[in-house]
Amino acid sequence: QVQLAESGGGLVQSGGSLRLSCAASGRTFSPYGVGWFRHAPGKEREFVAAILWSNDDNTYYAGSVKGRFTISRDSAKNTVYLQMNNLTPEETAVYYCAAKTGGGVYLIPNGRSYNYWGQGTHVTVSS
Repeated sequence: QVQLAESGGGLVQSGGSLRLSCAASGRTFSPYGVGWFRHAPGKEREFVAAILWSNDDNTYYAGSVKGRFTISRDSAKNTVYLQMNNLTPEETAVYYCAAKTGGGVYLIPNGRSYNYWGQGTHVTVSS
């Protein structure tokens, strides 16, 4: 079994930055990809970014975060990072990392295709 643990959330002012981490533990970690999703109160969970484990040049972003967020990984540490810059209050949410074992680039933004989820980390952006 794989366990994912997010960290790095907190309170930041509008325009500020945060770096989230997702550390994987358990059996050998070699997923197809790892993604970040967020769930704001009263809204549906949405895809934020993802990275393919085999090739960290393959990254995917939601249009709303492209250019401001950067996903990266350290395979030696089994850790994925999400650098978030120029945050807005509308991005206040619980941020989750998730790992998927199945392939298919077209499924990257689909949270239901992910097998493992962390408990989430809260990000609050004040105005």
